[in-house]
Amino acid sequence: MRFNNQCLNIKLQNNDMNRKNFIKKSILGAAGVATGNSLLKAEKAQPKKSTYDSMMEQVGFNHLPEDAGITSKNNKGMKTVLHKAETRGHANHGWLDTHHTFSFARYYNPERMNFGVLRVLNDDTVTGGRGFGKHPHDNMEIISIPLEGDLEHQDSMGNATVIKQGDVQVMSAGTGVFHSEKNKNTDKVVRFLQIWMFPNKQNVTPRYDQISLKDSNLKNQFFQILSPNSADEGVWSHQNAWFSMGNLEKDFTSTYAIKNKANGVYAFVLEGTVNIAGQNLNKRDGFGVWNTDMITITANSDAKVLLMDVPMQG
Repeated sequence: MRFNNQCLNIKLQNNDMNRKNFIKKSILGAAGVATGNSLLKAEKAQPKKSTYDSMMEQVGFNHLPEDAGITSKNNKGMKTVLHKAETRGHANHGWLDTHHTFSFARYYNPERMNFGVLRVLNDDTVTGGRGFGKHPHDNMEIISIPLEGDLEHQDSMGNATVIKQGDVQVMSAGTGVFHSEKNKNTDKVVRFLQIWMFPNKQNVTPRYDQISLKDSNLKNQFFQILSPNSADEGVWSHQNAWFSMGNLEKDFTSTYAIKNKANGVYAFVLEGTVNIAGQNLNKRDGFGVWNTDMITITANSDAKVLLMDVPMQG
């Protein structure tokens, strides 16, 4: 996804916003919304700052403001944060219609910066034949999950591939990589999630992987699509994170055990309505849970849910 490495400094004027390194000095500048040679020329004229450094300047590693979490009535000590779908950042550029769960590009909310190492959760719709031109990243784990249509990917590692619904793609930017993404089709849209995580190791050799999920049509269970282990199910990343997808039928109830005591879970509802840890959620709502070992999930209707089990500190 297009990223402009020049940050826009924001001076916070509200004295009661004590964030303890939650926000340091700057906010990510406008992410690119155009393709072509003029874009690259503009980049060359500006000072470079790495993807990782720019993102870290904004958030430090406190995942939430001190007062953001609430204690569940049913789970002593468990904390949660709710992000309703309609509260996300939104931009419509004609060819790109995008929603940002966390601050990104021109959307800035100091209480919506990240959830642990989960830094970006963008819900993108791209019109036929359009896309993001070649642009750089480094030291970031980038996961793409198509929801509809065909997404064409090319990168400086020599990969030229297409991913579609039922696939998942991961790219470890490491020491640096250029890539582009576009809608392969001219007659229909492509919809996909793009997710960025801070890595647990910097300056690794860039790598790319994609798989087709053999369990994508299974009902009433969560199947793993990402983990830290290259021999495990799904793709792997340089982070102690586990992603799972569930296609749930109405009234199905299950529990999810958080993989690591240092982790929390961020749930994103792709379709339908569910109840997680006592909170009712609708389509495209996001819900973070931490300070607990397990959560209960009930489908209020047929539903599809993505669970992102991530470290809460770097």
